[in-house]
Amino acid sequence: MTLLATVRKHLGIKGGDVMLLNGHGGEITLRSGITIEIQHYSDEQIAQWDANDQLEPQEKARILDTVSRLKSKTVS
Repeated sequence: MTLLATVRKHLGIKGGDVMLLNGHGGEITLRSGITIEIQHYSDEQIAQWDANDQLEPQEKARILDTVSRLKSKTVS
């Protein structure tokens, strides 16, 4: 889609700007937008992060014990 230079200048739209074009009920709206870089991770990468994020057995037991004690205090 091409906009006249005078329209772009009036709206402050520059070459390379990201715009969102929506159509609804026979009308078209044009809004400024942004581009966000998104990284995709493989299942293997996620599995490795999960493996690296495991608690040591002693730490896990300590946390579970603390949570259990706190829960019993709130129930009493």
